Amino acid sequence: MEVIGFFAASLIGVSLGLIGGGGSILTVPVLVYIFAVNPTLSTSYSLFIVGSTSLIGALGHYHRDELSLHTAFLFGFPSIVTIWLTRKFLIPAIPETFFQIGNVTVTKSLSTMVLFATLMILASLSMIKDDKGTSSDATVRMPSHSRLLIYAIAIGLVTGLLGAGGGFLLIPALIYLMHLPMKKAIGTSLLIIAVNSLIGFLGDLGRYPTDWVFLTEITGIAIFGVLLGSALSKKIGATRLKKGFGWFVLIIGMLILVNQLLY
Repeated sequence: MEVIGFFAASLIGVSLGLIGGGGSILTVPVLVYIFAVNPTLSTSYSLFIVGSTSLIGALGHYHRDELSLHTAFLFGFPSIVTIWLTRKFLIPAIPETFFQIGNVTVTKSLSTMVLFATLMILASLSMIKDDKGTSSDATVRMPSHSRLLIYAIAIGLVTGLLGAGGGFLLIPALIYLMHLPMKKAIGTSLLIIAVNSLIGFLGDLGRYPTDWVFLTEITGIAIFGVLLGSALSKKIGATRLKKGFGWFVLIIGMLILVNQLLY
């Protein structure tokens, strides 16, 4: 079983290196279902694994001039603040149970996962559709600072509510709202995810027991995966990369939605 887990850990890195997201979607299930880590602890471990792996991937993109530091800073800072405020004040204020219809109880957990899946599906459709204006690696049009701030706060709010790394939301936003080409969007997304995740992990230090040996092993394997994914991304065109990411997110989103509504 550990061999399967280590292979899955490498896929976490490949996902991040290849498409700039998906790592947080894969990490928690791998830790919970394969390594039998407590779900609450797994979210903390996921922050370290995804954050460290994303940082290594972002450095590679930076050296290839496939990362917009300007966008990452303007987008990342307000999103970090929004995520912290959301987790600190908004999440505790949400009731555990909203209402009940017959035998169906609508809970905070159910609503969160349905929202999570719905946003994944909407984001995936924006990636799958043909849009030649955003597939070029040569055209970059930066929006105004006010638009960047609005988008950053909106995605920070959603990320804070869902507790996900946000790659599946960041990539469409960076491409369709901020007009970055796909490969530069991947590098910028990795940097934003790294900062968000590592700051989140630092906030958890001392709250949960940490098995550093296990965490270092999984992170090391995931880092190998992100280097492999980054190398593969050089051989794959931006349009194919964009659509491949879209189909990946669509499938995961539909599986989550079906699981929450039917089981």
